[in-house]
Amino acid sequence: MGKKTALPMFGVGPLYVAVVIGLTAAAFLCRNLPLFASGRADRLRIPLGIAGGLLIICGIVLWMQAVLIAKIDDGIRDGELVTHGVYAWVRNPIYAAFMIACTGVILLIGNLYFLILPFVFWGFMTVLMKHTEEKWLRRTFGQPYDEYCKKVNRCIPWRRR
Repeated sequence: MGKKTALPMFGVGPLYVAVVIGLTAAAFLCRNLPLFASGRADRLRIPLGIAGGLLIICGIVLWMQAVLIAKIDDGIRDGELVTHGVYAWVRNPIYAAFMIACTGVILLIGNLYFLILPFVFWGFMTVLMKHTEEKWLRRTFGQPYDEYCKKVNRCIPWRRR
């Protein structure tokens, strides 16, 4: 294992969350502008609303699992690599929770133009994690972190066999 040092408590999380929430809020505020009128999916309102609501609930549950149940703050404070609980399903459950919940809001907006945003959220998380926290964790934990990365997805919760 690499040299142990204190993990940063927040990492790049506040930046990621601010950008994702900001883009989601911008989409919400722009949804009725004439420029986006042709993207309205009125016929899909009910299925998009149901899917959006379910994604918001999933995002909230994922966030609660990461923060309240797995107690990531304790792991950070103790300088431990947390791989149990929801962290066995996704490496970045807090960021993923915001990505999923904001995707739910995008679906509730019901404008097809804004469906590009979930891909932007995913891409931004991928680039941000690769160039910041993942480098730091790899230097800190070495091989155990590399093995963890092989088993657990970065952004999308997925249970491997």
